Amino acid sequence: MSQCHVVAGVLCDSQGRTLIAQRLPGTHMAGRWEFPGGKLKDSEQRRSGLVRELREELGIAVSETSPLIRLRHSYPEGEVLLDFWRVHAYHGEPVGAEGQALRWVDISQLHDVDLLDADRPVINALTLPDRYAITRLPTANMHNFTEQIATAARRGASMIQLRAPDIDAAQLHALAVAAVQGARGGAILINGDPRTTVSLALTTGAAGVHLPARFLQRLPATIPDGLLIGASCHNAEELELAARNDAHFAVLGSVLATPSHPGVVGLGWDRFAALVDQANLPVYAIGGVGPDDIERAQWLGAQGVAGISAFFD
Repeated sequence: MSQCHVVAGVLCDSQGRTLIAQRLPGTHMAGRWEFPGGKLKDSEQRRSGLVRELREELGIAVSETSPLIRLRHSYPEGEVLLDFWRVHAYHGEPVGAEGQALRWVDISQLHDVDLLDADRPVINALTLPDRYAITRLPTANMHNFTEQIATAARRGASMIQLRAPDIDAAQLHALAVAAVQGARGGAILINGDPRTTVSLALTTGAAGVHLPARFLQRLPATIPDGLLIGASCHNAEELELAARNDAHFAVLGSVLATPSHPGVVGLGWDRFAALVDQANLPVYAIGGVGPDDIERAQWLGAQGVAGISAFFD
């Protein structure tokens, strides 16, 4: 099967909108919307190709970029490798230089646009934060637990996983209520069996659920729209399962050796990058990493980093 490599730019403005372009009449999937870009030329570097394509398509001079996400999509005629980049700075005003229509769309409304199926995972990458905090095992002191959540939120963790294995349903419910309160508007995801955590998220106001890898094979038939779904993954097979089951993101690791898993050898950054390169959803690095590793993780194609000790005392 043939493969072509496409680079695309994601431009966002100060109003929380992103730029999309409509495919021209006579092209494959004409009339549908996509992030602007095009095919790399032979031996062309990814960023150089992006700069060229956006100059040709939008008439802008790109000056500052960073990788966002790489996706693969299969068509009957072959596979497309889609290489999306954030465009942080550019000169000029975007115009449809090839006659294509352009629209600035609020990121929260992208799901309602007739966007190419291949581009849809980009929406999750745009809406998810660059850090994902995971709670330590909670203490019996509910006030202290709420304060721990609030402290992590103040440190920039707008998405927090409530991980509390081996406690009963009543305790987990109380912790979820406390976590939602402590997050002060941040997103709380409840770790555990989706047969119980989905209903718990709905009743407590949590933003979603986080699935350990063992539950990826047997998800409930339906998870209500609007709930975030995260997944813990350790290899390519689990990443594929997470994407196939419409998880919004995955956590992959351990990247480095950690005290919490003595004797376990980490994936290492090279192996992590190779797995992320094949994953069709946003991925967080976990295991021996923290906020100082966000830039490195993102240059390797990740959404950001996840962890416990990096966010909780």
